[in-house]
Amino acid sequence: DISPLLKDPVAFKTLIDLLEDHVRASFPKIDFIVGLDSRGFLIGTPLAQRLGIGFVPVRKKGKLPGATESVCYSLEYGKAAELEIQSDAVDPGQKVVIVDDLLATGGTMGAACELLKRLKAEVLECLVIIELKGLKGSEKLNSIPFYSLLQYD
Repeated sequence: DISPLLKDPVAFKTLIDLLEDHVRASFPKIDFIVGLDSRGFLIGTPLAQRLGIGFVPVRKKGKLPGATESVCYSLEYGKAAELEIQSDAVDPGQKVVIVDDLLATGGTMGAACELLKRLKAEVLECLVIIELKGLKGSEKLNSIPFYSLLQYD
């Protein structure tokens, strides 16, 4: 739960500072930060602003206007879900970093990677605040580089 982090302006600023430092040190050229519905929006938008680049949302089905690409995936508790991105959100070859608050089983992050692959974007990295390592979600990312600030078994 990142709620306490969001309530503390000093801690939240420190989080964005750490993420900005990591991204700047790792990738000299990025076109967009892609944030996952909905907590990825909370960290992705200030990170994109700090980096001087755009932000692209990946949302639950039916939330985005215009033409979209969608993908179905399984949630950790057995239900099916669907994510969407606007069809013109990124151009082929554009470089993106995908952000979210938590990586558990990897279903949502893996689905987002699939959407960006369909749009022919280059996913440089998947970035989260917290990783639940015991659930092995990073294994579902098909060799896409992955970074987490905090890890829990």
